Amino acid sequence: MDALKLLALDEEDLGVVSAHVQDAVFKVAGILYDARHRHFSLVINRFVWEKAEGKRRNFERRRAVLLFKCVTAVRSLGFDRNDMDAVLDLLALRFSVKGDGPEGTIELVLAGEASIALDVECIEAQLTDTGGAWETAFKPRHPEGA
Repeated sequence: MDALKLLALDEEDLGVVSAHVQDAVFKVAGILYDARHRHFSLVINRFVWEKAEGKRRNFERRRAVLLFKCVTAVRSLGFDRNDMDAVLDLLALRFSVKGDGPEGTIELVLAGEASIALDVECIEAQLTDTGGAWETAFKPRHPEGA
């Protein structure tokens, strides 16, 4: 198995993680914030972009966990946090530094103008594949210039 494991400790690293989670889907039930330990995690089904090159007919998705540490607050917008079966589409991760840093806000940009904002003391994120791949015929498409 060629499981992916990535660690992000700065904005450039976070960009790499963002590229690997683009078009990941997850249920609201897969969102967990542990305020005591200051961890925020998502259980996602990520599209395997690193194997999507060329004119393939079949693509892959993998189960993964996206974990953020040093999280001091979480805010969400544009979806019902009580609808545990709602499926959300993760488009990108963005970081906005506060003052001189390293603290700031990591925004999880979701489809439908929804988002999750994480106030963090610093960037510390992990992406880990947790299961095998499964085949999908659907490759996410984005409008030109988006």
